[in-house]
Amino acid sequence: MSTSPSFTATVSAITDAFGDPTRRRVYLFAREHSGDQGTGVTASMVADEVGVHANVARHHLDKLAAGGYLEVASGKVPGGRAGRPSKRYLAVADVRLSDVDFPVRSDDLLLSLLGRALDRLPHDEAEKMAEEVGAEYGRAMAAGLTGDALQAGQRSLRSAMQAVADALTAHGFAAHAEGRNDRLRIINNHCPFGDVAAEHPVICAVDRGMVRGMLGELYDAGRAAELGITTESSLAAGDTFCATTV
Repeated sequence: MSTSPSFTATVSAITDAFGDPTRRRVYLFAREHSGDQGTGVTASMVADEVGVHANVARHHLDKLAAGGYLEVASGKVPGGRAGRPSKRYLAVADVRLSDVDFPVRSDDLLLSLLGRALDRLPHDEAEKMAEEVGAEYGRAMAAGLTGDALQAGQRSLRSAMQAVADALTAHGFAAHAEGRNDRLRIINNHCPFGDVAAEHPVICAVDRGMVRGMLGELYDAGRAAELGITTESSLAAGDTFCATTV
């Protein structure tokens, strides 16, 4: 029996929105604060409840809103701080919890398989392979971005780094670029590889490769090849965020 395109699209949307355990917690928390008496939640409320950075909380909330599971409102939260009204997120009433509990995550299975396969290789060889895969994927990601802004070779390194951070955020990393001690770095407050990266830290080399691959396309291939790109910190290693330094 064939599967209808609409059913497949629905399953894909649910998986994308709720495949991350943290995102399910965010949704349930928002649901608890919605309804007749609830006024919804803000990113700062979610950050305090779930124990993540506010940028990560906002990323999850926006993903849920984009999937139609939360709606966004603006206004003062009762008892909240003075100042600019906060963006509030309320659960959509007709979403069934049975639809969002534990969807199958094929990406998690494939990442786990990749991690085990890499573990069988010598560490240096495995890390090199992971970085090469990341670089190839990074080049493919950047190919769709160059038409939207300055072409490669016309960007400053700083603007190229910002473009890389924006692209990573679109792929679930909640990233931003910053300058520190005369060096530029990309901070990832969320790792979409999750527990798999914690079990197989060599996968973190994929992040570094993605940065290298995108910079080669968005900055300059020759100059990017000469840059020292290193992993400064990693969630998988127990740090509070991932940082790739250039």
